[in-house]
Amino acid sequence: MIISEQWLREWVNPALSTEELAHQITMAGLEVDALDPVAGEFSGVVVAEIISAEQHPDADKLRVCEVDAGGERVQIVCGAPNARAGLKAPLATVGGVLPGDFKIKKAKLRGVESFGMLCAEKELGLSEADAGLMELPADAPVGADLREYLRLDDNMIEIGLTPNRADCLGVCGIAREVGLLNNIHVHAPAMEPVPASIEDSFPVELVNPERCPRFVSRVIRGIDITRPSPAWLQERLRRVGLRSIDAVVDVTNYVMMELGQPMHAFDLGKLSGGIRVRTAIAGESLELLDGQTLELDEQTLVIADHDKALAMAGIMGGEGSSVTDATRDLFLEVAFFAPELMAGRARSYGLHTDASHRFERGVDSTLQVAAMERATALLLDIVGGQAGPLCETVSQKHLPQTADVCLREARIEKLLGFSLAPAEVERILGGLGMGVSRTDEGWLCSVPSWRFDIAIEADLLEELARVYGYNRLPVTTIHAGLTIPARDEARLPLRQVRDHLAARGYREAITYSFVDPRLQRLFDPGVEPVALNNPISADMSVMRTSLLPGLVASMLRNTNRQQSRVRLFETGLRFLPGEDCLKQVPTLAMLITGPRLAEGWTHDTDAVDFFDLKGDLESLLALTRAAGNVTFESAHRDALHPGQTALIRRDQEVVGYIGALHPAVCRELDLPANVLACEITLSAVTQAELPAFAELSKFPEVRRDLSFTVERVIPVTELLENVRASAGTYLKDLTLFDVYEGKGIDPKRKSVALGLTFRDLSRTLSEQDVNVAVNQVIDSLEKNYKAELRN
Repeated sequence: MIISEQWLREWVNPALSTEELAHQITMAGLEVDALDPVAGEFSGVVVAEIISAEQHPDADKLRVCEVDAGGERVQIVCGAPNARAGLKAPLATVGGVLPGDFKIKKAKLRGVESFGMLCAEKELGLSEADAGLMELPADAPVGADLREYLRLDDNMIEIGLTPNRADCLGVCGIAREVGLLNNIHVHAPAMEPVPASIEDSFPVELVNPERCPRFVSRVIRGIDITRPSPAWLQERLRRVGLRSIDAVVDVTNYVMMELGQPMHAFDLGKLSGGIRVRTAIAGESLELLDGQTLELDEQTLVIADHDKALAMAGIMGGEGSSVTDATRDLFLEVAFFAPELMAGRARSYGLHTDASHRFERGVDSTLQVAAMERATALLLDIVGGQAGPLCETVSQKHLPQTADVCLREARIEKLLGFSLAPAEVERILGGLGMGVSRTDEGWLCSVPSWRFDIAIEADLLEELARVYGYNRLPVTTIHAGLTIPARDEARLPLRQVRDHLAARGYREAITYSFVDPRLQRLFDPGVEPVALNNPISADMSVMRTSLLPGLVASMLRNTNRQQSRVRLFETGLRFLPGEDCLKQVPTLAMLITGPRLAEGWTHDTDAVDFFDLKGDLESLLALTRAAGNVTFESAHRDALHPGQTALIRRDQEVVGYIGALHPAVCRELDLPANVLACEITLSAVTQAELPAFAELSKFPEVRRDLSFTVERVIPVTELLENVRASAGTYLKDLTLFDVYEGKGIDPKRKSVALGLTFRDLSRTLSEQDVNVAVNQVIDSLEKNYKAELRN
């Protein structure tokens, strides 16, 4: 947003220098990005009129001009193509200085003397235009100092507005802020209603009132568009970054920059039947003012007549209904469009206009009538004509409703760190345009129609701090009663889980919750995942029901980059569809491949196997002091290798699985042949048991080693559970120290060697006590598993 300092000071004129004013605006949250003069530094330049322009006798591209400089006539040699008799243009007189410290002297060009220089805009630092002389209005006073005539002692203030401050996209909004900051009155120009001199009007229908609840229109007949915009109007537009086009367009742009309300003018003679504000019809096209033709989608709001679309509402007008040199009658419109429905519409067509910039951020829904009256008065003054009555078409129920927000007096000191006098609070809030009424706890504030960003108490507190001055806020120490939450000793912190796995050589991966449906089907074909309505890409189109697809994709990227030893883990959510809702299950997944140990001269190169991953998981479970409650049970699992897969149970509840990826899966995904995976419910590795003191025995322990042969299909886990159940209360430790299959053993059987440790807290166990326990174990294994004791 660029504004002219002179224009702003006509509305509100604080006793501040330009730099102080810019600093004040910045400190109020409206950051000033640049402060530039509207013209370069020059002197000795006056308004001059070319009396005659004759061809130079020795140069085809030069003219010898007789110029009236105000009281005296001088000869100027000029090469500008638009140098002609009757033109008024800037003249740098002899002795004058142009930007860049360029001094004007008497010169001789191709033998003809020249006493000064006629100037283009670029030579005066006004713009980059240098195709010809700067053309001044016909009523410009000859001999007047150009700086005084155009009021060039001015500055352009460029303000970087945040999207929530659409109310400052006009001079009136900035003036309102400056007036409040300096506690002075804002002098807005008179915007009196223009009485109708004719009865003509044009019918308007709001087909989609939820998108356009207010539409103000007026017919103006008999204009003379050949009349140029006055110099002051052209200069003001130039100083806010807009170029002059014709008087009608200039006036609509002027009102937009002054009040922040875009508007549009149609050639009334090109309209048919009446105006309909509606959404576009599928396949409907429109040629815009910039020359491009667009095919409109059905979500685009258009201003149309009974035959065709005339303009993209709130974005850009159409060429077919535009004002031209032949226009004599105008149809003016000023509308309010719902900002939430305008957002993104211009960008969807690759457009961004001054109008769309304002409408998608929010325009004051009560401003339309004032803007119409302002534009009508300016147009009648510049291009003449007769105005019809102002017509307002409105759907009250679809207009934005102003909100009431409560502000508690106690919250000011609590959240801002200092107290404000009630009178100062009311001054600030009232200056922001709010209706303020006192309540028992503070104030009830009605939010003005131009502030879309104030909805809760915190917004009011922010306004108080901003207007009071961030630089004036006292530096205070924050005092708060903080309670340290109790740490649950029966739960392992997630950070400790991560640190433990990292210490064992794993790296944490964080993958997307969206996965490739193909990968999802490989790992969990029995569950139909939730599909996304608007996926980022085709390979991220369903919610994961397992963490392994994401980890496998990460492993593949690593192995493709010559990383042969990969150990990854991830903690995250699995999304399991249910009958009534989507179940989100916190989960830990682990994936390993490659050598067991990192490369080194003391290490072998054996590849990892099932027991490496199982050992890492058991070491993690040991932190919970509940590893004894976890068992592994041979099972089948999709995508995992039969015979190398186990269910994980904790307290008899299935909490996960562990195993090697199926060779077919590894081949399909181009993974290494030996990949081990584990997925377990996160609560199973974080739910811990409280440590408890156990008395140490003063008496010696006794160990007995037993070796049995059993059928190969019997899981060793079952044997261990049976031994614990039959050994009696003296058994304190049970160790599996050998499993053997091969030579010397029946091919259908295997040898299992167990170490049993016995101890009692109150006495030394006798030989008979130990033998009784051992015999119980032997008898139970022989009876239940047909085990044979080896000698």
